[in-house]
Amino acid sequence: MLVTSRELLKDAFKNKYAIGAFNVENMEMVIAVLRAAEETKSPVIMQTTPGTLKYAGVDFYFANIKAAAERSSVPVVCHLDHGNSFETAVLAFHTGYTSIMIDGSKLPFEENIALTKSVVEVCHAGYVPVEAELGRVGGKEDDLDNTKTVNPYTNPNDAAEFAERTKCDSLAVAVGTAHGVYKGTPQVNFDVLAKIHELVDIPLVLHGTSGVPDEQVIECIKLGMCKVNYATDLRIAFTNGVKEYMKGSPEGFDPKKYGAFGIEEVKRYVVQKMQIIGSCGKA
Repeated sequence: MLVTSRELLKDAFKNKYAIGAFNVENMEMVIAVLRAAEETKSPVIMQTTPGTLKYAGVDFYFANIKAAAERSSVPVVCHLDHGNSFETAVLAFHTGYTSIMIDGSKLPFEENIALTKSVVEVCHAGYVPVEAELGRVGGKEDDLDNTKTVNPYTNPNDAAEFAERTKCDSLAVAVGTAHGVYKGTPQVNFDVLAKIHELVDIPLVLHGTSGVPDEQVIECIKLGMCKVNYATDLRIAFTNGVKEYMKGSPEGFDPKKYGAFGIEEVKRYVVQKMQIIGSCGKA
């Protein structure tokens, strides 16, 4: 069933677990994430970035996720990840997305507030929750390149003011993670996260989680992270599945056959992450 993220994140916030948010790039990845959610009885968020939407269109991805949700009894959220403009956020909202992220993190503080408030006003009128971002998570996500960010951490006091003034429903914060493939082992700054959690009374969101050690993710959840994003590792898992099939069948040409291997690898990865973040049995 297709739902918004509001009640799911509230329950996760109250009961100290997290909802997995998995970036889906094609129909096969949608199928894989849904199968994992059904197997573990987990609520799940399927999300797409603006870069992914350029590939096939917002309506195409929404239709895939909506069809998956209607086949299942577990709660499924269709989320816009890293909405990069007011227009993109509103387009996803009008298309039917049940959760919207507006990412104004590259803007000055006051401009980020203004942009976020404008999206909140539109989406809340239709009872759709909004995720915002303050502080710039490192690495690259679509056209966002934060590899040269001066301060890698969100200021806790700014986070409290931002949440209060924008009325966003959840907040992505920068605590030492990065998008893309890590060079070395990432290290979350738990002191910064703990201070943000102390001052901000809405669910927090962890971006750039692919490659972060599971024990660090578990600690983040204890400190208010209620939505945990995975993207890069799903792409790698799907590609590894396809490569595995083609290695054994180099003359293969049926997309259904190598797609099935990709589905299985993504499903296996998602099940393991759902176990780590504590969402199993919460559907």
